[in-house]
Amino acid sequence: MTTLFRDEKGRAVMEAAYERFRARLPEAKEGALESRVVSTRFGDTHVLVTGPANAPPLVVLHGALASSAHVLGELDSMRSAFRVYAVDVLGQSVKSADARIDVRGTAYGEWLVDVLDGLGLATAHLYGISWGGFVARKLIELAPERVDRLVLMVPAGIVTGSAWKGFTRVGLPLSLYLAFPSEARLRRFGEGILTTLDDDWLPYIGEAFRAYKLDIRLPPLAEPAPLAAFTRPTLVIAAEEDVSFPGAALLARAAVLFPHAETELLAATRHSPPTDDRSRAKLAERVTRFLRS
Repeated sequence: MTTLFRDEKGRAVMEAAYERFRARLPEAKEGALESRVVSTRFGDTHVLVTGPANAPPLVVLHGALASSAHVLGELDSMRSAFRVYAVDVLGQSVKSADARIDVRGTAYGEWLVDVLDGLGLATAHLYGISWGGFVARKLIELAPERVDRLVLMVPAGIVTGSAWKGFTRVGLPLSLYLAFPSEARLRRFGEGILTTLDDDWLPYIGEAFRAYKLDIRLPPLAEPAPLAAFTRPTLVIAAEEDVSFPGAALLARAAVLFPHAETELLAATRHSPPTDDRSRAKLAERVTRFLRS
């Protein structure tokens, strides 16, 4: 019996996809990729570790239905600039415990405190992407002293988009794809969330949405009071054409929640940023510059 997946076949498909993305990482081929499992009060959590041992620690939280291997592939030069800990988010990855965490209250923050303790990190830079941005927020609400610098990329739980646009551009195409899978319907769905319809991510989202039991719980929207104690440097990055979290609205709300933050709007970008080499390198340089400033 599985909590996260439609069946055991779906779990096996996601395990294979994880290995496929992991095998593409140069560090995997060079033997410079370490796999760890840390115990938490909510279940075992898998972490991929890479980068120079003496570099500043950077904890990275991937988006929904992805994994540590997926997000590491998007970090480009950041993998050599920092000691990167790519955490498989509980409830959103095949590599950590098959369990869901309550999205309300402090549970996700408590889980991430346990992860940092298990990794021996008193403090670290934190980079949360989409759902991972929501999880990062729950940590700084609970234990702001554990984060040195914070980067939020298209974070969930800050704003919501138009319900109609979400349905017509994402929800309906996804429903049609799940009911009648085809390459054309997958591309129609992918066009709603991916800036680049590449040969890696487009097939993967088709696999993921057919394998996982979709979690329709929406994270609660952030409020200023629980975040008031967090005053460390923060960078919030939004995507102009993000249907789920519209870029301009997200940055306007971020200015209220994080009045000290730097903000950046990625032009002509959907929820998932471009995955070509030039765009990856440019984004990595921007985040690295912020973390080192």
